Amino acid sequence: MSHRTILLLVMILSAAGMVRLGAAQGAKLNEDLPAGSMQQKATTACLECHEARIILQQRLSKAAWVKEVDKMVKWGAVVDANDRDGLIDYLSTNFGPEQPAYKPTRTTSEKITGRGAVKKSTN
Repeated sequence: MSHRTILLLVMILSAAGMVRLGAAQGAKLNEDLPAGSMQQKATTACLECHEARIILQQRLSKAAWVKEVDKMVKWGAVVDANDRDGLIDYLSTNFGPEQPAYKPTRTTSEKITGRGAVKKSTN
């Protein structure tokens, strides 16, 4: 094989690996949103640009979710007008101020090393 052929083969295999990694990460992100009638719509509209944790950590009132969804639609999020109210209800129900604080899942390396998010001192 020539050097060019080998280089091309390496590039193709690297690209295929990145596609597989991206698909695996995307599948994980989709699983993070809670079940509900608007889960797929939220996945399609929100996870196009954001990681799921951006949504999972929110604790907004319904009025704040209305503003947030409308802002995101203005910025290009694809939300059918018929789905807007249902999406806002889904988000405000699952990510409202009365919901418990979001606790991120620790990665394997964090579990092994005991390292995770570092809490800043308020002193």
